[in-house]
Amino acid sequence: MEQSTMLETASEQQTLRHRTTLLMGLAVLAWWLAYRSVQPLAAWLTYDLLGLARGSHLGESVAFFLYDVPKILLLLSGMIFAISVIRTFFSPERTRLLLGGKRQGVGNVLAAMLGIVTPFCSCSAVPLFIGFVESGIPLGVTFSFLIAAPTINEVAMVMLYGLFGLRVAAMYVGSGLVIAIVAGMIIGRLHLERYVEDFVWQ
Repeated sequence: MEQSTMLETASEQQTLRHRTTLLMGLAVLAWWLAYRSVQPLAAWLTYDLLGLARGSHLGESVAFFLYDVPKILLLLSGMIFAISVIRTFFSPERTRLLLGGKRQGVGNVLAAMLGIVTPFCSCSAVPLFIGFVESGIPLGVTFSFLIAAPTINEVAMVMLYGLFGLRVAAMYVGSGLVIAIVAGMIIGRLHLERYVEDFVWQ
């Protein structure tokens, strides 16, 4: 009886996984089709339906608005969904395990990269700092993570990409990573552990 129940449960879980995978695939396909159809739809609405002249200031402005607003909304929804899925794999405990034992340099780079995808903002900086230091993560590596996490925001990345293109978005991410890595390395070399309050180490 118990074995039959376990088999039924396993079968239900497998069916649920297949259904979830299918739904996600359909959602991605629908998103891609919607994204690809934004520009021709905006042109049709502007020049055919509304009858505005191509090349005119009004026509180009309306076409730009009808193209850019849905494009940015689609990019935001897609990116936020993808980042949310990625973030489910990075709990504070898992992040501590990934950063633990990493030497300076490699640890700073890894910490800054993890700071982009983990769901921690400036509000959680203090408890995260205490938890990381308690678990033995070097102070400089901890600061690289804490600087990158609230600084590099995926919503801002998508907005910058949609409004200004890949170069500006890449500059935003790159500069945030460089600041986080360099600042963490400097803090690590200054050996500021002696200034950390005693209760943090307990």
